[in-house]
Amino acid sequence: MGDILEFKNICKSYPGVRALQDVSFSAKSGNVLALLGENGAGKSTLLRILSGDVSPNSGKITINGEEQIYSAPNDAIKMGISVISQERQLVPSLTVMENIFPGAQPKTKLGTIDKKKLRSESNAIIDKFAMPIDPDDLVGRLSVAHQQMVEIMKAYRRNSRIIAFDEPTAPLTESEINVLFGLIDQLKAEGKIIIYVSHRLAEIFQVTDEIVVLKDGLLVSQLTTSQTNENELIKAMIGRDLGDTYANLKRNDQIGDVILEVKDLNTNKLKDVSFTIRKGEVLGFAGLIGAGRTEVARAVFGADMISSGEIHFDGKKVTFKEPKDAIKAGIALCPEDRKDQGLLLFRTIRENVTMPILSRIKSGLFLNKKLERELTEEAVRQYTIRTPSINKITRELSGGNQQKVILGRWTNSRNSTKLLILDEPTKGIDVGTKAEIYQLVCDLAKSGLAVIFISSELTEVINVADRIIVMQNGQITGTVMREEATEENVLSLAMLV
Repeated sequence: MGDILEFKNICKSYPGVRALQDVSFSAKSGNVLALLGENGAGKSTLLRILSGDVSPNSGKITINGEEQIYSAPNDAIKMGISVISQERQLVPSLTVMENIFPGAQPKTKLGTIDKKKLRSESNAIIDKFAMPIDPDDLVGRLSVAHQQMVEIMKAYRRNSRIIAFDEPTAPLTESEINVLFGLIDQLKAEGKIIIYVSHRLAEIFQVTDEIVVLKDGLLVSQLTTSQTNENELIKAMIGRDLGDTYANLKRNDQIGDVILEVKDLNTNKLKDVSFTIRKGEVLGFAGLIGAGRTEVARAVFGADMISSGEIHFDGKKVTFKEPKDAIKAGIALCPEDRKDQGLLLFRTIRENVTMPILSRIKSGLFLNKKLERELTEEAVRQYTIRTPSINKITRELSGGNQQKVILGRWTNSRNSTKLLILDEPTKGIDVGTKAEIYQLVCDLAKSGLAVIFISSELTEVINVADRIIVMQNGQITGTVMREEATEENVLSLAMLV
């Protein structure tokens, strides 16, 4: 008989927020159970309770009927529980093998670390995951996708009986996702309990056996995956039928003059990149991971060095030595990694929204607190940021609300943004909030903003952008208008040999 994990009457509240209310469900050995719900539904809170990172106000977790009591997160690891969270728990200054075996490196007879054995055992795991990395590579120099796989390898090495994945595929390529799904199938066959959190509904149907749906901290339903469908799940998650999300978008039909022209741009990752974008236009960038889309954004924003080429912005030839030059000119970037690069997670919503415009909201030597509050409240209203207070710590917000804070920062009435670059703006965001962001992008374009929209999800870039630039290996391979775009013709340009 296999293991049974039970959440019994779990309640958790934070000041002004009820995160979970009387949540009860079970997961069994050899099954993959999906946790599904909008951002803020309570999924991550449940996983943090499972990992021992936070304690519930009431309720308990049992394994095979025995209550699990933690005094620290390491207790959960000792009990055979691994939670792979969105916030990676790796040490960038250590090697891959040191991160796979934290505190458990094999020792020699003299008590020193057996580097040869550590390297050999790490190589065996890396080979199993088919990763093009070396045990001696520093984790801090790996891509986000490869760091994610190191996190998963660390959990796999522990041979845990319960493994929870929180948005594991967000940074991964298609081939890496296939490797992960093969591993999950193997873990099922070994009798592990797998909990899987993802906003990608196609993955839910591909990899899970059961689905628990949460909404506003409450359990809505527990379903058998094979006996439900996408529409039923969306209704359960958001309480309404989204209809045809893209057909309902109110788009801008008054596209203006060219605001940005890039000519023969070259960096260490880009080759002869040329394009234009107009005021009020949504310009999509598509391509496989590593194609160079983010590198274009960083080069235009002054974050990466340009070896040759020209950038003309708002009628002038410009040279941005660093991002603050681009910001001053009217260019803003919402980066792909919003937690590490886009936000001050331990600062408030108010501080994050007004950070770039502090010099504009001063009264003499001091901040105009009234204006600071009004601008933040304006952003909260405009983007429907779910928060009890503008002084809430940003780390405590859901991913969708964090993304809205970044949008509010760059588009408030005291900002001078003319070009907004959105790099993977819907990554890790639920279907309801995605629909909101699509319309927000169209609304910003209608206000006259030029928007660069970078996404790995072909369906959304095809349906949101007015025009799509396709890249491969640092080069542009084609441009497609939305009316002519299909997944097939965009993908064929992304995979040109």
